[in-house]
Amino acid sequence: MALPLLPGNSFNRNLGKEKFNKSQHFDYSNGIPKMVGEEKPGIGGELLLGQKMRPKYTVFPRGEGSDAPSWVAFDKQVLCFDAYFQESVHEKREEQFRIRRCKIYFYLEDDTIQVVEPEIKNSGIPQGTFIRRHRIPLPPPYDDECYTLEHFNINQEMVFYSRTFTITDCDAFTRNFLRKLGVRLNSPSATPKDPYSTVRNQMQESMKPLRPFERLDKLKQFLDHDRHVLRFFCFWDDSDAMFGDPRELTLHYFLADDTIEIREVVQANSGRDAAPMFLQRNKLPKHAPAPKHQPGEIADRTVLNVFGPMGQGGRYIVDSHKTGAVHQEFYKDCDLAIGAVINVWGRKVIICDCDGFTKEYYRTKYGVEDFTPVRHRASPGPRLEKKVPPYNGFGSEEDSLCSCQGLMPKPPQKDFRKMMEKDRHGLDSNVLRFVAKMITDSPVDSERKFIISYFLCDDTIAVFEPPQRNSGVIGGKFLERGRIKKPEQELFKSELSQYFKTQDLFVGAKLSFNGYNFQLVDTDEYTFNYMEKHADEFPMANISTIISKMKEICDTKLKEIKKCFVMNDPTSTGVIEYAPFRNLLTEVAEGQLSEHEIMTVGRHYSIREQHETDTDLLVSVAQEQLRKKTFESFLELADFFVHNDRKKSGFLPIQESRTLCKAFKLPVADDLLREIMARFQNDQEELDYNAFLSAIDWKEHPLPYSQPGALIQTDSDWNGEATAPAVKNINYMILVEDVFGKQD
Repeated sequence: MALPLLPGNSFNRNLGKEKFNKSQHFDYSNGIPKMVGEEKPGIGGELLLGQKMRPKYTVFPRGEGSDAPSWVAFDKQVLCFDAYFQESVHEKREEQFRIRRCKIYFYLEDDTIQVVEPEIKNSGIPQGTFIRRHRIPLPPPYDDECYTLEHFNINQEMVFYSRTFTITDCDAFTRNFLRKLGVRLNSPSATPKDPYSTVRNQMQESMKPLRPFERLDKLKQFLDHDRHVLRFFCFWDDSDAMFGDPRELTLHYFLADDTIEIREVVQANSGRDAAPMFLQRNKLPKHAPAPKHQPGEIADRTVLNVFGPMGQGGRYIVDSHKTGAVHQEFYKDCDLAIGAVINVWGRKVIICDCDGFTKEYYRTKYGVEDFTPVRHRASPGPRLEKKVPPYNGFGSEEDSLCSCQGLMPKPPQKDFRKMMEKDRHGLDSNVLRFVAKMITDSPVDSERKFIISYFLCDDTIAVFEPPQRNSGVIGGKFLERGRIKKPEQELFKSELSQYFKTQDLFVGAKLSFNGYNFQLVDTDEYTFNYMEKHADEFPMANISTIISKMKEICDTKLKEIKKCFVMNDPTSTGVIEYAPFRNLLTEVAEGQLSEHEIMTVGRHYSIREQHETDTDLLVSVAQEQLRKKTFESFLELADFFVHNDRKKSGFLPIQESRTLCKAFKLPVADDLLREIMARFQNDQEELDYNAFLSAIDWKEHPLPYSQPGALIQTDSDWNGEATAPAVKNINYMILVEDVFGKQD
């Protein structure tokens, strides 16, 4: 019973309602007032009377996880349905309609549909994409809406542009997807048979003979084994014939068509011409040579009788038993094995070995495991040693040796890789320089000082004498750069002479260059650092080897060494000067330690001060180069470094920092840039780019300009004086602990 429509008896439907907006239904389109809001809701978004909510796209239930849009969540996900449609055929007796199968693809990302008809051979119908991918509208009167996922199900009819498609089944992905959405799938149905296809298949079945001909299918063998070749190494002994000798052959068996070709292996200086082929590619008969046959005697099929005219219109009967046919036996892959003897047109050829592919083929197909090769050669005798004639004095020894190694003399090959690796690269000169004194009784020559330079790129040595005032000797080049032989070697001999190597040069070594005796007394800082860095090549600079030697020498002299250290260190600071330290090691070692080894120990346990003036010099030269190039983009360069610093730590790897500077076209020399970056790196070889950019900023932090000659010295500039702080103080406490162990 309804309440009367009286005041107080009616319900206010607007209670709790917050939205009272009205949709815009009227607007101007091309200057004409029109109603544009037929599908828009009423006040507050409520539907009007008779109005239905029509979603434009498929509405999926909300899931757990990210709220990604459908075109992202369902990217490359497609539902596939099997369907068919019936097409009428007019004015044809064989068929009145035609069943055409197709695939319906529904793209989840945008609700588009594509219909594809699989191509059938010799159908005579244009097939492929039947309906291109787009949104398909529903049939009238709902043609203002498009198909969505809710319209699809199995065993259901779909109307696409007045053509009815019946869905029969779907794939596994589509079935699982629809079940997860809660769709109850219908049972799949079978596709009706096409009448014309049924009649066509019956006609083709009736055309097949009851007793078909013997089919020779060689295409399958060709497709399966094309370019598959078995290779055997064979031997043919033809020594019984006149002027005959043993021959080595290579047999190729082609699995594609069971043919064989044989090539002869012609050894060098055998006196035989290299024929292109020993046996051309063909099938090899087992019983050869065989009598020749008449034309037509050998055929694939045997004909019993022929009816009617010859050629077109005639008929023939084929004998399936092949009565009177000539059978020939040819070699197959099963007949070839290691140790087998095959008949090659009357020549007995022994199979001695095969390659890896052939072994794997027989192991897989026939289960053969024994592939022991057959030895057909006699064991080679002892190889005669090639004697080289002695050096005759003309040219270099290497050049004369190359003239004895071939009819066409070739120049000796240089170690190009070593030359490229050890050549000068920036500030790394790869030149070891030593200060030397001449060993002589002449008082004038004994005071002369020489610079011996060893070039690592080609093992050459150059000797230079720095000019000295009031010495009476004109300085300059003393010995041209070249390789120097060691003394006391025979001149005319078959072996190559020995030359001075890097291991022969160290402080304290005595050398003889072309009759002049020298003693190396000092070296520069670069040589010390290079030899200590490559300690495995220079035993005189290997601190581990030197400490082991000192343990053997000083094992019984611990008290004497401690007493000497205490005398030179009365305040017990644990530090003594280098001079008494050297005298002590020289006295204790009794000549078993060289001067270079003593200097290496002193450098290792020395206390040296670090000078910061070099950094200022480098930065001043870099600022001068930037000032000349009018480079002022320091803020942009800083932003460039910050952009590449992903961790925002203020540090970048050295190699990456150099790459960024080159990419920004910083006008600073590469060698100078590398040295400056080395001053602003941490223990992890990372550059503090804020400090680096602040240092080279010539506008904010200018430095007085210094001449670049003070930074880098060439080989000819060095006069034998120390270029780095000399070793003055030695921490002998650490040395004693390393040699004798921890003392109480």
